Amino acid sequence: MKDLLQIDGPRLWASLTEMARVGATAGGGVRRLALTEEDRQGRELFARWCVEAGMTVWTDEVGNLFARRAGTDVNAAPVLMGSHLDTQPEGGRFDGVYGVLAALEVVRALNDVNATTEKPIEICSWTNEEGARFTPAMLGSAVFAGAMTLDDALAREDADGVTLGAALDACGARGARPVQGVAMDSYFEAHIEQGPILEASGTTIGVVTGGQAIRWFDVNVTGVAAHAGTTPMRYRKDAFFGAAQMALEIERVMARYAPLGLVTIGQMQIANSSRNTIAANLTFTVDLRHPDDAQLDAMERDLRAACAAVGDTRGLGVNIAHCWTSPATPFDPACVALVADAVERLGYSNERIVSGAGHDAIHLARYCPTAMVFIPCVDGLSHNEAEDALPEDVTAGTNVLLNAVAARAGVRVPQAAAA
Repeated sequence: MKDLLQIDGPRLWASLTEMARVGATAGGGVRRLALTEEDRQGRELFARWCVEAGMTVWTDEVGNLFARRAGTDVNAAPVLMGSHLDTQPEGGRFDGVYGVLAALEVVRALNDVNATTEKPIEICSWTNEEGARFTPAMLGSAVFAGAMTLDDALAREDADGVTLGAALDACGARGARPVQGVAMDSYFEAHIEQGPILEASGTTIGVVTGGQAIRWFDVNVTGVAAHAGTTPMRYRKDAFFGAAQMALEIERVMARYAPLGLVTIGQMQIANSSRNTIAANLTFTVDLRHPDDAQLDAMERDLRAACAAVGDTRGLGVNIAHCWTSPATPFDPACVALVADAVERLGYSNERIVSGAGHDAIHLARYCPTAMVFIPCVDGLSHNEAEDALPEDVTAGTNVLLNAVAARAGVRVPQAAAA
């Protein structure tokens, strides 16, 4: 249709390919942990592209990197797009970075047709979305949206004891602009699905209606250290075997919440471990997810009861610390409708979907009207070096983002360019 805007798919794919060289791994993925040298290089490349697109660039106090395309109404709050450039330790080429560069391609496409917008358009690459270096995940957007204080964020430490504040300074990413109290008209984020649903159904676009609830826990199990060769099995208080039994029991009791309830044990650490010493102190993480907060409450109760029962049987100490919660979050109906309308007008197959992963959009949804656009990823893989997406899906998702954002921002295209 004549009134539909289109991006330059090959240009976007070239940008994704070039960014993937920053922190590239031998396995074909990317290692660009937050506020490392690789992240600094990625940020600089993105900032340079934004300046070349005629945008103004800055960072705020927690390192969130912004770029702005002016609107005709100088008093209007901006329409914001974004995602993140940081990755998992063995991450992929699309998680996060697709949303950032799709947003840049939206601006480039508007420039191509000399379009103006009533509202300004901004892009943000959020700091430490992955949570792979600093906890919690989505840290930069959490501070921006008021879900976390700046002082708390700056004091967070990585595994080597480096604070976020020190890492910001080392990376040259700490800006002077205040991180909170900035008015936004709305927020749109494009992302790979990170799961198999869209690909399995042969659907091009996921119109995201919201995000499911997430809770993180650290389970600490304490037993008694003893010699591996001199302590009979019946006398042992082995923290590892206790944790192993807890894991199996957690899996069993969580099955009653299938298929929507999800549980993951992603990390396990034995303190002061030795090959020939019975484990005395062990910590493992638990990630619980469900679209319904009440069901997640029940899952938490079952988690605590399962671990306590095993600990009592084996004579082990059990302490479960709650680390982080992201409640179930519906997205703004008007923004979701703009995404759905763009999809229908572009003629792409689509379905409504709830985000299973945490995204910066979850924090932004509590701050301003928000929506997301999902595209399929190959084999549903993400947080994996083999993570992949098809060029035609990358283009389709960005066309949807372009038209939804343009509509929200009040786009005007000169007649000659439109023709």
